[in-house]
Amino acid sequence: MRGPPTPSMPTPAADFDQQLTGSAPDPPTPAASPGPAHCQPDWSDAADDEDFFLAKVRQHFQNSSGPQRTRILADLLNLCTSQQLSFVHQFVSPLLKKDPFTSLPDELCLRILSFIDDPKVLARASQVSKRWRDLLSDDMTWKNLCEKHDYGRRLSEVSPSAPIMTTRSSAYAVDVDSEMSSSFPGALPFTSHASSSMSYDSRRPKIRSYKSHFKQRYLVEAAWRSGGTSITRNITQEGGVVTSLHLTPKYIIVALDNAKIHVFDTDGNSQRTLQGHVMGVWAMVPWGDTMVSGGCDRDVRVWDLKTGACLHTLRGHTSTVRCLKMADANTAISGSRDTTLRIWDIRTGLCKNVLVGHQSSVRCLEIKGDIVVSGSYDTFARVWSISEGRCLQTLQGHFSQIYAIAFDGKRVVTGSLDTNVRVWDPKTGECLAILQGHTSLVGQLQMRGDTLVTGGSDGSVRVWSLEKMCPIHRLAAHDNSVTSLQFDDTRVVSGGSDGRVKIWDLKTGHLVRELIAQGEAVWRVAFEEEKCVALALRQGRTVMEVWSFSPPEDVLYDRPFSLQQRVLEDDPDRPMSAMAFDYRGGDVTMAGLSRDGSSQDMNMVDAGPSTAPLQGVTFFHDD
Repeated sequence: MRGPPTPSMPTPAADFDQQLTGSAPDPPTPAASPGPAHCQPDWSDAADDEDFFLAKVRQHFQNSSGPQRTRILADLLNLCTSQQLSFVHQFVSPLLKKDPFTSLPDELCLRILSFIDDPKVLARASQVSKRWRDLLSDDMTWKNLCEKHDYGRRLSEVSPSAPIMTTRSSAYAVDVDSEMSSSFPGALPFTSHASSSMSYDSRRPKIRSYKSHFKQRYLVEAAWRSGGTSITRNITQEGGVVTSLHLTPKYIIVALDNAKIHVFDTDGNSQRTLQGHVMGVWAMVPWGDTMVSGGCDRDVRVWDLKTGACLHTLRGHTSTVRCLKMADANTAISGSRDTTLRIWDIRTGLCKNVLVGHQSSVRCLEIKGDIVVSGSYDTFARVWSISEGRCLQTLQGHFSQIYAIAFDGKRVVTGSLDTNVRVWDPKTGECLAILQGHTSLVGQLQMRGDTLVTGGSDGSVRVWSLEKMCPIHRLAAHDNSVTSLQFDDTRVVSGGSDGRVKIWDLKTGHLVRELIAQGEAVWRVAFEEEKCVALALRQGRTVMEVWSFSPPEDVLYDRPFSLQQRVLEDDPDRPMSAMAFDYRGGDVTMAGLSRDGSSQDMNMVDAGPSTAPLQGVTFFHDD
């Protein structure tokens, strides 16, 4: 009896190609993936009595015992040519394949899936069969994927309308209270004032599943790279300098040198204009529904953003108020060209203290706890105690005016006209490092953890490691001054006098995209996780562009099964090749998300046996 065919035996397709081209066949590969359907014999040249003869053979074979069937097959196979044996191999091989996930326990299957870090692979795997889909519905798989992609859960994931997160295995059940306390530092507190008739689950915020969370973060990241939607609003009909921009959970607030403060909702719709300052507004800071502003008229004003009313006018400075920060909900600190800082109680409108020590204009300040640090045109930075009202340290070393300052409680970083960036110890006043590289004024600073990003009038953006005190990336960002700068754990967004807004990858330093490429100048840029706001001068007008990168809400949750999915639900062992599914341009979508972001039911293609990987199935799209 002849043995089974070896891998060196040519396939019918290889024989045919060799006959046409005369070239050597391709080297053998391991068992090929099954095609959309089993190999079928050609009946085009069948004789009239052939079908009658085969019917008798089939009947005889069905009536035979096991040993008899074996002998019949062995005898027939010994009569076959290599090409015919290859056909038998291709026909039989898919039938012998077995899905390992049907035999292994859930825990081991989930352990195997935990090693996959590509969400598209998991999405394709969920299309294989009902068993695979059920395994990939377990939220622990997506929790692991969130950790691998560094998609930390945030407050935005607490949604009153989100469905309760459930998992297949009770071992992976998520305790909502522990999630709220551990994963959401600023999460909404549990409120017990609801009536007793309400269910327990309806009285507290619901948390999205890790799958929904991962999906949202993935789609948001994709939109930042190449998508997003934008609206444009005219702020002024004539060019006006935007002096300050703040993006809060409720408002977009814009201050200009024409004495006006414009308040918009987060969608960019105008709510009100705050008027009261006589001259340009050069500093402002919001805190909830309260805002404090200051400007050339030397006044500090306290506003109610809900009504637009001016609650207090704080007088005391004798020159332009150049910088403002809030220490807490009741305390504001202002720095002025009159060389002083003033600490205000915004509830009563009284000045609690005056910090005297600088010899020239106070240009910038930052607050952390009870400590405020200030930078001045006198080349010095100072560390002050808010409660004591005195100077704790004087940071001396710059050779020219200080324009920017950052403070995280442990380190002070200053940027100066002398082109240097200095890192200080606020307790001892020691200069820890001098970061050199900029060739002009360093007017933009932001610090997060051990990462510092600086922007200068030389048009460059630089990323520094404060752990090693060395540069990480040098970005040739703009053709002119960097006017605005902000970064988070993923990206750096910069705006420049060349009228462009650019997005950079923080880890690689590569340019991701130009968000705005046309304009005369960009005054200010601010962004949060799913939104970016830019104020620019365009054709002589000051305009605001609001970019949204949020995916549609209806694609973040699993939609009801389509008819095709319900067929699989009823008969999970039925091979998908036996079902007549539609091709949609060669692309298949899942979980209610199409390539263009629109919502639709999941479609499946003819993919052979239920264990065969689908080709072209997509879940998360880059566009």
